[in-house]
Amino acid sequence: MAETLIFDLDNTLYPASCRLFDQVDKKMTGYVAQLLGVDEAEAHRVQKDYFHRYGTTLTGLMKHHNIPAEDFLHFVHDIDHSVIPHNQSLLDALDRFSGRKIIYTNGSLPHAQNILNHLKIDHHFEVIYDIVAADYAPKPALQPFEKLLREQNINPKTAIMFDDIPRNLEPAANLGITTVWITGDPEYALLQSEHGTPPEDYIHHQTDDLALWLHEYLDTRNEQREFV
Repeated sequence: MAETLIFDLDNTLYPASCRLFDQVDKKMTGYVAQLLGVDEAEAHRVQKDYFHRYGTTLTGLMKHHNIPAEDFLHFVHDIDHSVIPHNQSLLDALDRFSGRKIIYTNGSLPHAQNILNHLKIDHHFEVIYDIVAADYAPKPALQPFEKLLREQNINPKTAIMFDDIPRNLEPAANLGITTVWITGDPEYALLQSEHGTPPEDYIHHQTDDLALWLHEYLDTRNEQREFV
């Protein structure tokens, strides 16, 4: 049975359909355009090239342009959170799970705190492991996963990880963590049409409704306990 739940943040704890991350995406394009002195189309091309090559746009900008990471993160995460819908079902599911709950995001700590506060679920998470805590090595790099498990004393065999980008789940699965792919990210859907579906060996479960999956998992776990 799971003792620890590890959640990605963007397009995982809230639905991609609310388009919150579109705001971040647009801010990143604007940052790149201003930094490089290029138009929006070229900035967007560079932004996505860095994302696909390095896991985050920030990593590419740090590698090639030596930008101050804190300035970038502050700029791109200055967004309107009111588009995120309240999710009572998710709150109820988190209430039901008595184990540890952790955020692991390629975003920043303040960005995560703002979203958790807006959803009114901040009290559930004892740790927010952000890009700074990961030494700016974004998912799916293996080293920050290992660092998280070591520092938080997490047993991978009793942990479940949720993420909307399948490749971010591969190192988790390789370490023995059960993985759940949260589908619904329109950008990944486009990539999927170009590159095919993710390998099944590291995607153990998938769902387009995180709260529903959690409730069904908890129901099943309680039923199993009744027969022990």
